[in-house]
Amino acid sequence: MRRIRAFFYECGFTEVETPIRLKVPCMELHIDAEPSGDHFLRTSPEIFHKQLLAAGHEKIFEVGKCFRRGEFGPLHHPEYTMLEWYRANADYMDVLADTKALVSAVWPVCSTDWKTLAVSDAFLEFAGWNPIGHYTEDRFDIDLVEKVEPALIQFAGPVVLIDYPIEAAALSRRKLDNPFVAERWELYINGVEIANAYSELTDPAEQRRRFEECAEQRKALGKETYPIDEAFIQSLGKMPPSGGVALGVDRLLMLIAGADSLDAVLPFRGTGL
Repeated sequence: MRRIRAFFYECGFTEVETPIRLKVPCMELHIDAEPSGDHFLRTSPEIFHKQLLAAGHEKIFEVGKCFRRGEFGPLHHPEYTMLEWYRANADYMDVLADTKALVSAVWPVCSTDWKTLAVSDAFLEFAGWNPIGHYTEDRFDIDLVEKVEPALIQFAGPVVLIDYPIEAAALSRRKLDNPFVAERWELYINGVEIANAYSELTDPAEQRRRFEECAEQRKALGKETYPIDEAFIQSLGKMPPSGGVALGVDRLLMLIAGADSLDAVLPFRGTGL
């Protein structure tokens, strides 16, 4: 944690604290917020960070607890530590450069041999189809978990899976040269997903449309739907082009410790939510 904070201080970032308990959680299809009375515990500080960018902050980071309802397993826990940071006037490639430098500073063994693999190429090679322009949610999710992610273990060092189908990136902007592709990447180390990054969507109308579509999909799945956070939507119109990334600190620590389960690094794992 000292190395993480030192990295961001040295790079000129401002550390922020944002609410953990909120009235309206960010709506994503497969992420369920943990209720807290008539509020919810945050699944991410993202909606507040973007409002800070809209207010004029340029380089911000936060390390804090986040919560996701019902997630439990070797790589999941309903309470977890998230590192999230954003740059104004930047994109997903800028925060990828940050991520490489950060991981190298915290874990020097990962300073070289980073591989970048397009989602289209990975799916063609390991699943036999290209989801870009031919997206099917169930097929994409199943093949990602059962075919693509296991195949990434064969590569030595970190692997960046980049340029996702637009349907699989609800908060990301589209690539200018391909409207079917979102400027999103995920970082894997030893086959474990560590970080998720976007060039952030800053179009209020498009974000509202995506939230409304997500609400309909959640309703069809029998999931709770959440209201749209109007303060967040309004802030997008004032937000500069930005890049942001969320990194799972617990998973990174697990890998550094050479463990294969969060049990090794979360001593009070059985006493949480």
